[in-house]
Amino acid sequence: MNTKRKAKYAPPFSLRLADKERKALEELADGMPLGTFIRECVIRLILDKKLRPAQSRRGVLDKKLAAMLLAALGKSRIASNINQLAKAANSGSLPVNEEVLRDLWEAVQFIRWIRDTLIKAIGLKPHNRNEDNPDDPER
Repeated sequence: MNTKRKAKYAPPFSLRLADKERKALEELADGMPLGTFIRECVIRLILDKKLRPAQSRRGVLDKKLAAMLLAALGKSRIASNINQLAKAANSGSLPVNEEVLRDLWEAVQFIRWIRDTLIKAIGLKPHNRNEDNPDDPER
């Protein structure tokens, strides 16, 4: 009686490829058996996804929302209007005290922060704010 047991393997998985797809994979495999190459690519992809934080559908929706908020902020011209008030206050054509002037500049800074944060949230890089307004006293 033979006590040696056969190793059990998982059932094979079949994958149909178009001729172009197979040729492309064979070129990428560079002599490696195609099944081994595909298996290693799939395993590497799975491990990469486990190591990276999962991006949920909500993350995609958040980017859309951030883009909408950024567009609304741009359309509102609120930053421009506050900046004009601050310029008028600096030039003396709008009489204000130091506290009001400070509050106006804080508002400008806060709106810039909102804009930059929204730009980063949608995956872009905020541009240099000094290009934004050459009259900005923070230059």
